[in-house]
Amino acid sequence: MVPHAATTEIVVMTAAPEATRTLAARLASAARPGDLLCLIGDLGAGKTQFAKGFAVGLGVDDVVSSPTFVLMTEYVGRLPLFHVDLYRLADASDALAGGLLDERQLAGVALVEWAERLGDALPVSRLDVVIDGTGDEPRRICLRTADAGYQRYLEAAA
Repeated sequence: MVPHAATTEIVVMTAAPEATRTLAARLASAARPGDLLCLIGDLGAGKTQFAKGFAVGLGVDDVVSSPTFVLMTEYVGRLPLFHVDLYRLADASDALAGGLLDERQLAGVALVEWAERLGDALPVSRLDVVIDGTGDEPRRICLRTADAGYQRYLEAAA
């Protein structure tokens, strides 16, 4: 039996959407092909703001918006960025059957909003970005991973 890696996390507070985007852009400097970032938070928490900042950090020139109605948008940057939104899907079977998560994403970074809808289908190798707060409140952003390979994101946030 293989022991589970210890989960490590850090918490960062941001006071405005610009600060959330700046944090995400800083984290993008740590991005490598095949990375999976799971964005978790209520409606209005700032998941799309995080995605916008991450895209800027990857050198994406396109305007990033929530892909809710198209489910996934691909952007060209230093690495391909696959921005996935599972809000309208009931569970992992819908996402997997629809081909939203596939081998193409191994060449880039997948940012998945509402990733918790994948449940047990989520791989251990990932970075969870849990955003708490809505409206004009400051955001509490918890960066959490059980994969030592993702520690570089926690270091980039410091």
